[in-house]
Amino acid sequence: MPTIREVAARAGVSPATVSRVMKGEVRVNAETRARVEAVIKALGYAPNVFARSLASNRLNGVGLVISHLGGPFMGRVMMTLEAALRRANVSLLVASGGGEAGREQEAVDFLLGRRCDGLIVHADALSNATLAGLAATTPLVVFNRRVPEIAEHCIHLDNECGGYLATRHLLEQGHRRIACLTGPLKQQDAAERLAGYRRALREEGIETDEHAIIEGDFTERSGEQGMATLLAREAAVTAVVAGNDDMALGAMAALRARRISMPQTISLIGYDDEACARHVVPALTTVHAPLEEMAQAAAERLLALIEGATLPPSTPFMPTLIERETVAAPGG
Repeated sequence: MPTIREVAARAGVSPATVSRVMKGEVRVNAETRARVEAVIKALGYAPNVFARSLASNRLNGVGLVISHLGGPFMGRVMMTLEAALRRANVSLLVASGGGEAGREQEAVDFLLGRRCDGLIVHADALSNATLAGLAATTPLVVFNRRVPEIAEHCIHLDNECGGYLATRHLLEQGHRRIACLTGPLKQQDAAERLAGYRRALREEGIETDEHAIIEGDFTERSGEQGMATLLAREAAVTAVVAGNDDMALGAMAALRARRISMPQTISLIGYDDEACARHVVPALTTVHAPLEEMAQAAAERLLALIEGATLPPSTPFMPTLIERETVAAPGG
């Protein structure tokens, strides 16, 4: 592989001039620039990004800490982040924390050890205090979580509103016995969605039946198990709000196994609006989370923070209800 010195020798210039050409600096005359660029192309020279990072003390890369690698939710987020950062000539490095505080901290340390210029953190277990401390020393954006102490570093969804929208829609169809299959309530998004469910019932003067709330872990399996438990407990339930679309799919499997029809016997609403929600039969009514817009905003905010910008807190992104085929009036 050719070196910068070989390029310089072939072009009849110094290595420093080659470096200035590659950086696009204006203090190189047009003739010299053209000659150097021709040699670079002829030799197929590509600069060593790690050597450049040592010299500049910047990798030109961003680290992403995520709780779990699998699932369509993070796939949508990572695709958008990678595309947005690539347009800015910034690379994306990813590390998973597995939803455990110790492993999430290890992921943070790993990425900072790779000289990342900033971090986007989607972490369930790291404390608010830990994230606030990290924001004090590192350009940081916290994704899909609200940390009041560092609001200017957060990109988040109004999940309480999403839970409210889903439950309100069922109430408007005439349902009164509405159950909720939640995600893990130690997570902010799951707890806020449940709070929205409770608010909608409270506004209608309906007392929440705690036996109609089943906690899961956002997986399809937990949705299936939760629905099975719910059916054993609550024969009178006519509608269910699921913590996300995966849990809704699991709930649908449990209903099919028992030959319970949707939406004629039980109505069902998911959350996130993943591709599966459109293609399952019947198509799943759900709450749309604008993950692509959130990821784009996270990339833009982090790049601004890396450049030293002072930013106001971002406003929460708002979910919207997507009506499809799994909701009808009771007995409909």
